[in-house]
Amino acid sequence: MEESRTDETLMLAYRDGDAAAFEVLYARHRGRLFRYLLHQCARREQADEMFQEVWMSVIRARSGYEVSAKFTTWLFRIAHNRLIDGYRARGRLAEFEADATDFEGDPPDHPAPISGQPEQLYERALVAGNMVAAIEALPAPQREAFLLAAEGGLTVEEIGNATGTGYETAKSRLRYAYARLRSELRDLR
Repeated sequence: MEESRTDETLMLAYRDGDAAAFEVLYARHRGRLFRYLLHQCARREQADEMFQEVWMSVIRARSGYEVSAKFTTWLFRIAHNRLIDGYRARGRLAEFEADATDFEGDPPDHPAPISGQPEQLYERALVAGNMVAAIEALPAPQREAFLLAAEGGLTVEEIGNATGTGYETAKSRLRYAYARLRSELRDLR
């Protein structure tokens, strides 16, 4: 039943003391929020710290929560503000640092499907690496708009609300980000 409720209804329920509502919100948005922060931070540890701080801000703000925008817009606005505070504290924009994925355990006894063969995995890793590099190379406002759309699932209007910019500014940033990424990744097809 909790899963069918809107984010806004869940947050209002949490505000009114329903701890289970918070658990559903956290489960729904933790992955997207963490990926957004990870792509914006210089180190995974910074993303982890900011992730915790954003959720602590949600917890602290619950008593005053009112539905004035979509929950995701409100959540990513908190994350945006925390990132800006972090940028100011460091005196520069953060750079994304990709962590290598470690695989543990013995390899399976059966052959991997075609999509899991080393050649295909290597090719996908190269494409993913090029994509990460292209996203990283975007100017910070364009990168943020792109990540809010791609990771946060926010609309142009919601991106503008989350970043404190107007609709047209958010739309332009997103349009330029997509154009630049298309240009950078054109040769990968």
